[in-house]
Amino acid sequence: MITEQAGDDAVERDTEAVTAFIERFAGVLGESGFPRMPARIFTALLATDNGRLTAAELAEGLQISPAAVSGAVRYLTQVNLVGREREAGSRRDRYRLHNDVWYEALVRRDQMLVRWEDSLREGVTALGPDSPAGARMAESLAFFEFVREELPGLLSRWHGKRAELREAGGR
Repeated sequence: MITEQAGDDAVERDTEAVTAFIERFAGVLGESGFPRMPARIFTALLATDNGRLTAAELAEGLQISPAAVSGAVRYLTQVNLVGREREAGSRRDRYRLHNDVWYEALVRRDQMLVRWEDSLREGVTALGPDSPAGARMAESLAFFEFVREELPGLLSRWHGKRAELREAGGR
């Protein structure tokens, strides 16, 4: 996999264990609907200490083509999980995880929930609220409204929990 530098000291890792983890976790993401190659690249970035890798490092570390990296990174940037930055004085792009990536993913999911709710409202109207299909749409709508209402409180509690974890870990 990828050798990282932590200041002047190389971080020692079991390459086989890291590679196995990346493939396993990418598989779990894939089973959840995440496209395979973006899942591998996302997990590789997640498994680096600084959360940043170049396309060449990703291609070499995952043993994939530069075209596969390009397509996967394009997907990851579209769903706002990864950003692109240019190294100072270089033409090479470095891909990085967004800070607090899971939190940001859920915040963006909130925007998607609004769109789902709007579509479900249309479905309830089109199907009729008293029909079995309309009732099913209405229950789906109520579920997503509930999730969206609860999400801010959940995310706020996460910030408190994260602060506790960082204090306990000295980070």
